[in-house]
Amino acid sequence: MTDTRPRLLLVEDDGELGPLLRDVLEEVYAVTLRSDARTGFETARDEPFDALVIDRRLPGADGVDVVESLRARGVTTPVLMLTALGAVPDKVRGLDAGANDYLVKPFEFDELFARLRSIRRVLSGEGAMLRIGAWEFFPESRSVYSPYDGRRILTGRENELLRLFATHPQRTFTREQILRAVFDAGDLPGNVDTYVHYVRRKTDPDIITTVRGQGYRLGQL
Repeated sequence: MTDTRPRLLLVEDDGELGPLLRDVLEEVYAVTLRSDARTGFETARDEPFDALVIDRRLPGADGVDVVESLRARGVTTPVLMLTALGAVPDKVRGLDAGANDYLVKPFEFDELFARLRSIRRVLSGEGAMLRIGAWEFFPESRSVYSPYDGRRILTGRENELLRLFATHPQRTFTREQILRAVFDAGDLPGNVDTYVHYVRRKTDPDIITTVRGQGYRLGQL
């Protein structure tokens, strides 16, 4: 029977963590495990994969160098880097090399799966993502992904309303400001309340917060 799971290459040299990650990821992906930089690079270069998970500290080379070499050869497969190096300069180096995301050890498996879903969605045409707590919002495709049960589709007006808050997460908007930014001329302030209700109903009641006497702002999920 043909295996229809997406293919994932895991490059991890830890003799205990590598097999453990492989077994966990096998719930969703058809996993190929490599344990050093050279074979990891060659496998990613020569075989088609839907995602790559590459450790930073590998025998033979830094995982960053592996990613950089793959990008230089035109390999565009989305890459999630794993590392114990959590300082900002380390993350910047990995992202500048061409990684799509960066996950610091130790991590929860749920977060690993969520990060993989995210980088695969971005590369498959969902567009740029805005994170709202544990929710993933893709304004270009009017999609918001629940951390519990998957994708929700927003209407055009709902999408623009949530985009306004998500791109200004520290700002409180009055109803009049929201009307001018999102709604048509002639719409009434009550329409703002209606669409805030619609967005909350499709996502989470706390995704937009009411600021008494002022208006609305993005919630703290």
